[in-house]
Amino acid sequence: MSKFTELKEFYSGKRVLVTGHTGFKGSWLSLMLKLLDADVYGYSLEAPTEPSLFDILGLKEQIHSETGDIRDYEHLKRFFDEAKPQVVLHLAAQPIVRTSYEFPRETYETNVMGTVNLLECIRNYNLSHEEKVISCLNVTTDKVYENNDLENHAFREDEKLDGYDPYSNSKSCSELVTHSYKKSFFDHESGNVTCISTARAGNVIGGGDFAKDRIIPDCVRDTVAGKMIHVRNPYSTRPYQHVLEPLYVYLLIAMKQVSEPVLSDCYNVGPDEEDAITTGELADKFTSFWGGASKWHTEAELNAPHEAAFLKLDTAKIKKKFGWEPVWHVDDAVAQTVKWYRAWYDKEDMLLFTRNQIQEFLSE
Repeated sequence: MSKFTELKEFYSGKRVLVTGHTGFKGSWLSLMLKLLDADVYGYSLEAPTEPSLFDILGLKEQIHSETGDIRDYEHLKRFFDEAKPQVVLHLAAQPIVRTSYEFPRETYETNVMGTVNLLECIRNYNLSHEEKVISCLNVTTDKVYENNDLENHAFREDEKLDGYDPYSNSKSCSELVTHSYKKSFFDHESGNVTCISTARAGNVIGGGDFAKDRIIPDCVRDTVAGKMIHVRNPYSTRPYQHVLEPLYVYLLIAMKQVSEPVLSDCYNVGPDEEDAITTGELADKFTSFWGGASKWHTEAELNAPHEAAFLKLDTAKIKKKFGWEPVWHVDDAVAQTVKWYRAWYDKEDMLLFTRNQIQEFLSE
């Protein structure tokens, strides 16, 4: 059975709430769910970039889209109760490390209290409705761990949670909030059962990302403008993967834990060890696949905010429990990303192109 067929058997006709649906990952996920014939409800702020993948794909007309702040509990609860979701995928977040140094309070409010608000919606909905939310996945980050920059150390799920910067630390807190709610309110004895997991994904790349301070969007912007690509930290190692890799895993976890509640847990989601490469190596791959005069150079900043130099994930747990293996390795991931941006600049039908990329991925 193909990945697509297996997922469609579960998600077809199900009401699925995606928070953060206007963001980069949320837009890809919303389109994936539409292809699986899910009834998609999205709650998020307006798209965070201009241009945005959400607008390029015309998703506002394809799903039930609500503009709202995850920090606004009353608004979120009204929409939640209207949507009556069976599955909840929580992606809403302030996702940028460097932004968290500028706006730490807002980062904690969004990433911690936003998680509390969502879990409160599930808890109260289950108490007042006969039909329960059957599955929830909270998407955090690979940066939740206490990272002492030990080279060649791949983090396991049982290691200490203590992210350094406000973004990473707020996601550590979001993990702890989720674990507490799961133990306190969603145990089998309470009758208020929702299967809940968290997913700690590595760095994602893919078409349609237009955010500031991310390596691939920076590469694209500088190349198209005819500039030398500036790379801040060429020696930083990260577990880069195509955006479709973790999104497939999110859908897989949310699906499988319903029939096997014992799978409700925390999971690292990242590439194989050899695909964790330096930012400079990623820039080399980008320039190679883009071709032409695309080149990069180091443009380090004085007094730059702290970012971890080395980060790898141990993914043995999810591979063992779900029989999962990555589909596109890092060269494939960069090649597919470059294809998307070239198609966009060539004015292709990007909804069709993106749908086809999803179909290609799920058929392998």
